[in-house]
Amino acid sequence: MKSTLDGQRVAILGGSSGIGLATAQAARDAGAEVTIVSRKPQAQPGIATHSADLTDPEAVADTFREVGEIDHLVYTAGEPLELMEISALDRDRARTLFGLRYFSVLDAVKAANVTTSITLTTGIAKDRPGPGWAVAASICGAVEALTKALAVELAPLRVNAVSPGVVRSPLWGPDAEQLYSDVGKTLPLQRVGEVEEIAQAYLYLMTQPWATGTILTIDGGTVIA
Repeated sequence: MKSTLDGQRVAILGGSSGIGLATAQAARDAGAEVTIVSRKPQAQPGIATHSADLTDPEAVADTFREVGEIDHLVYTAGEPLELMEISALDRDRARTLFGLRYFSVLDAVKAANVTTSITLTTGIAKDRPGPGWAVAASICGAVEALTKALAVELAPLRVNAVSPGVVRSPLWGPDAEQLYSDVGKTLPLQRVGEVEEIAQAYLYLMTQPWATGTILTIDGGTVIA
């Protein structure tokens, strides 16, 4: 049985590491023609790469003119969502985080010539914020609302989002093993996620023809813990 991604063109923004790279590799293995777009993409067998500053709307537009028509757009780019208490709010830093994780999404959606689906990335900070998570939770909530709004505005193009929990990823830095251990002990599944597991959620949303406006939470039970 052939994969439903056979011969389809997938562009992944932020696919140089972590969830984005795992999704790119999974889509490639499912038969797609995959292009990674990021500031410093790493060469991958069977995957095309484009270097672009995703916070620069003109660079994003130029890149998609080069990439041409695609079946699926996946946006996974993002810096770590930092704890930032209101009493010590850094407005410039908050704007920077919103810039890459929200406004750059708008630029990509506007510029890309997509025929089938768009899959964005939010997070469970919107569902279970703790102290210091006001900015991070706001970004995740904004992306969720954007997903649903775009699903209406761009129909019949399908627009969905994946909402991961804590995942073993370079996004958390090289010294995160204690974090993974501490968080994992609090979860029903007793461990944090792996990027390859989250990648399957993106593949599902790309290939599920009746999903739009859907936020797919893959968190090991974090929200219910």
